[in-house]
Amino acid sequence: MADRRTVILEAAARLIARRGVRGLRVEELAAEAAVSTGLIYYHFKDRSGILRATLEFISDRAGRYTADQVAEAAPAEPRSVLEETLLLEFQETEMVRENSTAWGELRASAMFDDTLRAGLEDATRVWNGEIAELIAAVLPAVPGDPAYASAQRLTALVEGLSGRWLSGGITVEAARDLMLDAVDVELARLAR
Repeated sequence: MADRRTVILEAAARLIARRGVRGLRVEELAAEAAVSTGLIYYHFKDRSGILRATLEFISDRAGRYTADQVAEAAPAEPRSVLEETLLLEFQETEMVRENSTAWGELRASAMFDDTLRAGLEDATRVWNGEIAELIAAVLPAVPGDPAYASAQRLTALVEGLSGRWLSGGITVEAARDLMLDAVDVELARLAR
């Protein structure tokens, strides 16, 4: 059984994915998590604390499910690891859909919330760095700055494709195909 803080964060991710950041009410969060509002305030102090912790939670959760699935697949070559890591953001599972939806809602809210923006910048920087390291494993001769710029383009594309997939604009298969095409383009560009 997960600890109560984790239960609250799981409930917050679900509510944000369903109703958006503006729709997150502490009383509803307490009901969703089956805890008291006092316990929520004990763990997170205020609504901003809940949002920052939820952002960190979904970022960590995405990292865990990606790392676990890549390890299970045991791709043999660095390019396969890079591709699989990016493609795992497009899965027809409840957790991935919830994570991607909540991430998009938090990103949109960060435009107006300085404290949330800082956390999002940090999480994005870490994600870009991880993808840049995978690119460097595929193309070891490429300097760090171009690899990082390529990682930024790929992660931005993941977010854009995710939004289109989740809103019904494209299928998950189309999102995955477009992502693979983008990896081809980026690696070819870097190899020149």
